[in-house]
Amino acid sequence: MRILVFGSMAYDRIMTFPGKFADHILPDKLHILSVCFVLQDLQEKFGGTAGNIAYSLSLLGDSPTIIATVGKDFEPYAAWLAQHGLTMQGIRNVPEEFTAGAYITTDQTDNQITAFNPGAMKVQAGFSLDGFDPASTLGIVAPGCLADMKFYSAKFKELNIPFFYDPGQNITAFSGEELAEMLTGASYLITNDYELQLIMNATGLTKESILHRVGILITTLGEEGSVINEKGVETRVPAACISGVKDPTGAGDSFRAGLLRGLAQGKPLPVAARMGAVCAAYCVEQHGTQEHAFTEAEFWARYEENFGKAD
Repeated sequence: MRILVFGSMAYDRIMTFPGKFADHILPDKLHILSVCFVLQDLQEKFGGTAGNIAYSLSLLGDSPTIIATVGKDFEPYAAWLAQHGLTMQGIRNVPEEFTAGAYITTDQTDNQITAFNPGAMKVQAGFSLDGFDPASTLGIVAPGCLADMKFYSAKFKELNIPFFYDPGQNITAFSGEELAEMLTGASYLITNDYELQLIMNATGLTKESILHRVGILITTLGEEGSVINEKGVETRVPAACISGVKDPTGAGDSFRAGLLRGLAQGKPLPVAARMGAVCAAYCVEQHGTQEHAFTEAEFWARYEENFGKAD
């Protein structure tokens, strides 16, 4: 089955401040705030929702089509994709823009200040879904270009291609009416529990009314695993055991990769969710969203250690 992954491609530029932000911000002068932090330890990581999902899918033996826009500085990332058997087929290069970038600074007390430049992500990807067979295609609309999130959620529905709607960190960028329209008719709505509450607040929909609008609701719960809600029947899936959390960033994208791969292989939804849990476990044990690695044999051995043989 062909997997289509719409979302963002971005560089995460991570820095540390060897002090406390609070020591340099004067609360009574916030109206004329002017602060310069001298930073250390710049690291550049490959990221973005589409890139993260596709990377973990490649570890699971899949070669999904990424649908996204990138900029003039994308060459190192493109080489990374090629190294993992991922192509540029659905990726549009916008030469006058930079690839989207998140600039994340963390102080000694783990407070963070993040600046995000959407860059090329402002431009629509322009990738056509026409010609894909709904019976052998599975998609996901993850956070990315806002216009494309609306376009592809509508297009998947128009073409009867099953897809996950995953508004994530872009929830607050849409009106309640827009969110309700995009999720209505989606095969799956996937969020964490906080995001689900944001959607309910914005749309005025209850959980029950959301379930009348989507095929299946999947809610991730961090270390408590996830819950699948289908026609009012809840199935709980525990998290996989981990050796220790180094960085939870990207765990949700890794979970989605395992889930997508399992469904593309025809596995029952609870098995696919357990695959997502194992994939997420690998991710949180490393710093960065694309720093984990495993062979398929290692993955299935870990799956069996946590959940037994897959159904």
